[in-house]
Amino acid sequence: MDIKLEKLKDILRGLESVLLAFSGGVDSTFILKVAIDTLGAEKVLAVIAVSETYPASEKQEAQKLGEELGAKTLVIETRELDNESFRRNPRDRCYYCKSELFSRLLKIAEENGLAQVIDGSNVDDLSDFRPGAKAKTELGISSPLQEAGLAKQEIRDLSRSLGLPTWDKPSYACLASRIPYGTRIEPETLTRLDEAENFLRTLGFKQLRVRHHGNLARIELEEKDIPRVLGDGLMDKINKKFATLGYIYVTIDLKGYRTGSLNEALI
Repeated sequence: MDIKLEKLKDILRGLESVLLAFSGGVDSTFILKVAIDTLGAEKVLAVIAVSETYPASEKQEAQKLGEELGAKTLVIETRELDNESFRRNPRDRCYYCKSELFSRLLKIAEENGLAQVIDGSNVDDLSDFRPGAKAKTELGISSPLQEAGLAKQEIRDLSRSLGLPTWDKPSYACLASRIPYGTRIEPETLTRLDEAENFLRTLGFKQLRVRHHGNLARIELEEKDIPRVLGDGLMDKINKKFATLGYIYVTIDLKGYRTGSLNEALI
């Protein structure tokens, strides 16, 4: 693992200066920390892109993390919902989102004299369906974590050794990933999903997803958390809250939490 960390540092030194697509998640926080330590804060810019698909709480946390790391940060707004190709939610939806984002970042990097735009994709991402990677390739965006061969658990372990508070942070993804392909993405749906997931977190659940299926909400929880729903009056609380959000039916997915579960329908 230490060899991979040194390789990551060598990759960053070779880039000389970078603009990082920064979400405040485990991966992007780790690479931001290593980039600052390796290149110096003056040669690193962390850009936080916000939109209806990005929970407001995540924006605030990303800004706080950037400040704590001594990073230069910039918040921009993206308008992927203005793109009909994204909004109709085809299976390559992420391609249109990433195309807009990375195009914007390339312009900002040029304006700030930064040599390369990078993201926080790791080796594990290569095994999932990631149409956004096509946009990354087309636009010449680098993924130093992948190049260094770093997987998610290794990044968590290294983050812990560096004292980063994100080492055990739950995995996140944009709210659009909760909506099945082919179901049009509406701002109201994204708001409902954000509120539903925030409510579950107030009940003490950490790693979770709420998948939207019309008037049915499918909740994914870690396997160890599923029995909790049946106790402490949580079923009634969840049903009542989700009813206020417009969900007539609420289910718990017995397969539990997993990334990219909506991609299972593509197989």
